[in-house]
Amino acid sequence: MYLETKDVVKQYAHHLALNKVSISVPQGTVFGLLGPNGAGKTTLIRIITRITAPDSGEVFLEGRPSRAEDVYRIGYLPEERGLYKKMKVGEQAMYLAQLRGMSKQDAHRELMIWFKRFDITSWYNRKVEELSKGMQQKVQFISTVIHNPDLLIFDEPFSGFDPVNADIVKNEMLRLKEEGKTIILSTHNMESVEALCDNIALIHKSEVVLQGRVFDIRKEHRPGIFRFRLYGNGFDFEHPSFTLLSKETYHEFIDLRIRKTENISSNELAKLIFDRYEVVSYDEELPTMNDVFIQTVTQ
Repeated sequence: MYLETKDVVKQYAHHLALNKVSISVPQGTVFGLLGPNGAGKTTLIRIITRITAPDSGEVFLEGRPSRAEDVYRIGYLPEERGLYKKMKVGEQAMYLAQLRGMSKQDAHRELMIWFKRFDITSWYNRKVEELSKGMQQKVQFISTVIHNPDLLIFDEPFSGFDPVNADIVKNEMLRLKEEGKTIILSTHNMESVEALCDNIALIHKSEVVLQGRVFDIRKEHRPGIFRFRLYGNGFDFEHPSFTLLSKETYHEFIDLRIRKTENISSNELAKLIFDRYEVVSYDEELPTMNDVFIQTVTQ
């Protein structure tokens, strides 16, 4: 396992921010760190990045306890953005790259590569205050990844982006993953979680309440709803083992949504329908991560 936290506890005065939080982040994956506002996500990120220390528990990187010098292997884009408004874009990006241990020459070379990739070379000599929020976001994204860190942590990285630029950043994150980078993504955008994340941990009320592979979690929370497309124009079959949720006619087809009861298996439900009708297609609905999130935090 590339990154692990084990039984991490953090208390602020009368508020328990994290209560024995343990997560496991595989190498070369995108890991979603999810939870409502105030759940403890940012506190955990600050502990991983060594901005603050846990009261108890440990952070492990590649199987050993985290060390101070590991901060140079981490790129962190915090939710609270902060660029110096009066500085020029290129000057500021160079400054931030050198803070992360890069030489001036290396920083300039990498910066130009990233500016060309994002098609923003014309911004180099513009002041930050002249840029829109989305433009500033691009600069901060580049400043996060420019020193080629092994671990990237993005806290609400799509905030301020229009759909086109959000897709550009998503594609860059996937490209970085393909290069072998490990990425922690903290976001409320559940569509991005489904599109990007291999694994997630959901923190609620300072504790991990859900953790695992995205697909497995969606399967575990499936509501027992099935979609059938039948050939023909009639469906009047009733049975105590299922409830018909909807029926729509589409040309020569009928589309059904059926919820099975707990006393019948998926295969038995399928047989009931297949034995009586000509079935064109059939599948089970999986809940979205948004559904899973709401169900978990409102239980």
